[in-house]
Amino acid sequence: MSKNTICLWYDRDAEAAARFYAKTFPDTTVGRVITAPGDFPDGKAGDPLVVEFTVMGIPCVGLNGGPAFKQTEAFSFQVSTEDQAETDRYWNAIVGNGGEESQCGWCRDRWGVSWQITPRVLTEAMEKGGEVAKRAFEAMMPMKKIDVAAIESAVRGAR
Repeated sequence: MSKNTICLWYDRDAEAAARFYAKTFPDTTVGRVITAPGDFPDGKAGDPLVVEFTVMGIPCVGLNGGPAFKQTEAFSFQVSTEDQAETDRYWNAIVGNGGEESQCGWCRDRWGVSWQITPRVLTEAMEKGGEVAKRAFEAMMPMKKIDVAAIESAVRGAR
């Protein structure tokens, strides 16, 4: 286990979430599944309690802690994409597997974890600042999934 690991709280489905992430994202793996040594408030001895996994190289632990705490947008994975096809692939995998769309490239998976699916062209436009950033930002604001062609058009100043 890494010295610093992200811990995500799940109701009961940490292993299912980790396996979905491993199927969806590169450099993502599922490690050990540690079972509860005794009964606990939202489970019993032998239930999966902790799942070790990585998401695109980032070490994580999924804790099946029960319904006491919910995920919020205060934590999200930000995934940088190269083009519309990659953006669509991740977005559609998350939303199409019981997740939901949000605004400006954000979506939530069916376990409530938030994801920012962010095309590189948008990040680069924002880094430029000035009018380029303003045009890209204004183009992005009404979007759910980011439309790469629309951002590229805004960067060029086309209307």
